[in-house]
Amino acid sequence: MVNRVKIVVMAGGFGAEREISLRSGAAVSCALRSLGHQVDEIDPANKGWRLLEGTEVVYLALHGEFGEDGQVQACLEDLGVPYTGTGTRGSVVAFDKELTRQAFDRESVPMPRGCVLTGESSPPGDLPPPWVLKPATQGSSVGLRMVDNVTQWESALRDSLKQGERVICEERVCGREVTVGLLSGEALPVVEVCPKSGAYDYQSKYTRGATEYFCPANLTQECTYVIQQLGLKAFKAVGARDFGRVDMMLDEMLNPFVLEVNTLPGMTETSLLPKAAAAAGMEFKHLCGRMVDLAIKRTDYVG
Repeated sequence: MVNRVKIVVMAGGFGAEREISLRSGAAVSCALRSLGHQVDEIDPANKGWRLLEGTEVVYLALHGEFGEDGQVQACLEDLGVPYTGTGTRGSVVAFDKELTRQAFDRESVPMPRGCVLTGESSPPGDLPPPWVLKPATQGSSVGLRMVDNVTQWESALRDSLKQGERVICEERVCGREVTVGLLSGEALPVVEVCPKSGAYDYQSKYTRGATEYFCPANLTQECTYVIQQLGLKAFKAVGARDFGRVDMMLDEMLNPFVLEVNTLPGMTETSLLPKAAAAAGMEFKHLCGRMVDLAIKRTDYVG
């Protein structure tokens, strides 16, 4: 771990995920200060924000627009300041679910069958229900809609389109939901996600008691290994780096299908990546410190 680094934690930002970002930023700032670092905080929603003189590294605790989509990464690269997590190009690909699907297809990463919708339309004839609808460029399951049959299609699609001009329609893989955290080229213990509503949407993610988590997941060693290796493959396919989280569904035969790659996952002490790190024996503060270490040691800041 690099000692006594001058760090700016960037949190807040724009959109539905602002509150989650602020919570992540507060937890990370506290953790990094406990390690002896000098930490300042910036909210990019404040117009005219600028980095403090002498900033050595920026910790990105942002989510959604101007966080995971490559915009802030490009700004920091122009400034020549290292930052935590994935570079500009990888961020763009991972944030845009259409580009993610294209990357998965090129690298033969298994994913649910699906298509891209650019406006109100009829259900896809070659993709029977149930479906999952999700905006192409949103995080934290914002705009996610589960559609069981054609009678629900019109209203669900309309709701998803409120969050963006493109919506991804995927077949709904019915089974167990898991996520695998990645850190410095290594896969962490698998977390199983069990939302009580049956859908891991925004409310299930951020409502206390709405979802149960099991880490390590109750899976065989062989199944766990397959999931971890697939997580690493999906992470590499979108061009991500350093750390992140890959979400998957397991069908009834426990075959994994990758849903998405999160390049800036939540970082409160109860978030899933910290849970996985804790199961691997890493305290939250040391996880945050490791992320800073990876960033500041990087000599090539171009994404």
